[in-house]
Amino acid sequence: MKQNYSLKDLSGIAKEILATASSKVLLFNGDMGVGKTTLIKELVNQLGIQDIANSPTFSLVNEYQTNDGKKVYHFDFYRIESEEEAYDIGIEDYFYGDHWCFIEWGEKVKNLLPLEIVNINIVAITDNQRTIEID
Repeated sequence: MKQNYSLKDLSGIAKEILATASSKVLLFNGDMGVGKTTLIKELVNQLGIQDIANSPTFSLVNEYQTNDGKKVYHFDFYRIESEEEAYDIGIEDYFYGDHWCFIEWGEKVKNLLPLEIVNINIVAITDNQRTIEID
């Protein structure tokens, strides 16, 4: 899937991602400020999570729980300096469970990612328009 979108289209984009994802491990790629966290917030909302989703830039991972008790993890690896830091938080337990894992800056842990992931690439076209491509 490849399409252009704006903030008003975000709900539909998130619904489509959740309905068609071939894996629960989603890797969000794009420049700083392109809208990765904004899209993840909408995905969390679509999964029925009442908590307000925020970027886990300093904690590395935020954990959310759906109304039916399932867990969702949101990772932001922007600030890590080595893959060892990811090992220290027990990353393999997160990635290889049956939970949704939304990952920002995954290139910093590329050797630790599962083989089965969904790549979501976001590119800014204008201040209000983005292109999303899902592999």
